[in-house]
Amino acid sequence: MKKFLLFFCAAVVGIAGISLISFRSHITAEQPEVRQDVQEVAADGEMAPADGETAPHADGTSPAVYMTTNISPAGMMAVYEALGLTASGRVAVKIHTGEPGNPHYLKPDLIKDIVNNVNGTIVECNTAGGVRRATAAAHYQVARDHGFTAIAPVAILDEAADIAIPVSGGKHLKENFVGARIGEFDFLVVLSHFKGHPMGGFGGAVKNISIGFASSAGKSWIHSGGKTKNTGFRSSDQNAFLESMAEAAKSIQDRYPGKMLYINVMNHLSVDCDCLSRPAPPTMADIGILASLDPVALDKACVDLVYAASDSKDLVQRIESRNGMLTLDHAEKIGVGSKTYRLVRIDG
Repeated sequence: MKKFLLFFCAAVVGIAGISLISFRSHITAEQPEVRQDVQEVAADGEMAPADGETAPHADGTSPAVYMTTNISPAGMMAVYEALGLTASGRVAVKIHTGEPGNPHYLKPDLIKDIVNNVNGTIVECNTAGGVRRATAAAHYQVARDHGFTAIAPVAILDEAADIAIPVSGGKHLKENFVGARIGEFDFLVVLSHFKGHPMGGFGGAVKNISIGFASSAGKSWIHSGGKTKNTGFRSSDQNAFLESMAEAAKSIQDRYPGKMLYINVMNHLSVDCDCLSRPAPPTMADIGILASLDPVALDKACVDLVYAASDSKDLVQRIESRNGMLTLDHAEKIGVGSKTYRLVRIDG
């Protein structure tokens, strides 16, 4: 009889444990739960060093990537403050306003504290056609509808014109075409929703400062590998497109040396981007918010966290099927940043 009671109690405890695990998997961003499957990731996908130590193969000067699992305005401010660089002067906050119908873009409630803290202007550029954000008038309306104009001024950088800026060391691009109003700003805060992408494999900081700052015509220029400015999003050479994104990113970085910082939010991890009105629903859980002064290190850390997650099969397949890592490989090669980094968790 005693053996039966012991067995019964153990079974009850086991069932309760399973129920608790199921409950925890649905905790919201406001009550973040640390994902054990992504806690030991390092720059090369191996076991991570202790916080503050150099990741494997680093030389002691690897850029820091700060991480919190708290996906909230407070978490956003925490990673920003961890960077130790204060956004000053006329600050542009680069976001993606989200295509109407898409529920995954970064919401105003999440970003408003940091936008107000830096006294920023939210900036975007028009798309290359076929969607609601292709003209400035329609794009401003989307920004209003999605609540961004309620938290800060909004500027569509190519609403009137674009300008050409030089690309140094480019394999495909010698110039990049960006919204002309970029010249109104002294400092760039780049807030990116890290997720998959139907063409690039994934989108993060590098994509946000390349395609994101490109004018409508400039987006075609990047997608075509520097061949034309009027083909929309069609890319005849996938690798040329991926490498051109890295080159366009370098042109923005060269224009703002020491005046840029990058924050990636790893939530709503769909295989599709925020530019689609009907994206695929996410099939993996949220991970956290990461920040760095190096966009390549930041994106690589996010990719490593995706690969370390136990539920990331769909997003990994999207990245690999588009050869998405080529963008970061080329970006590192031309000096945009480093794929080696130190992952510093700030949650305590």
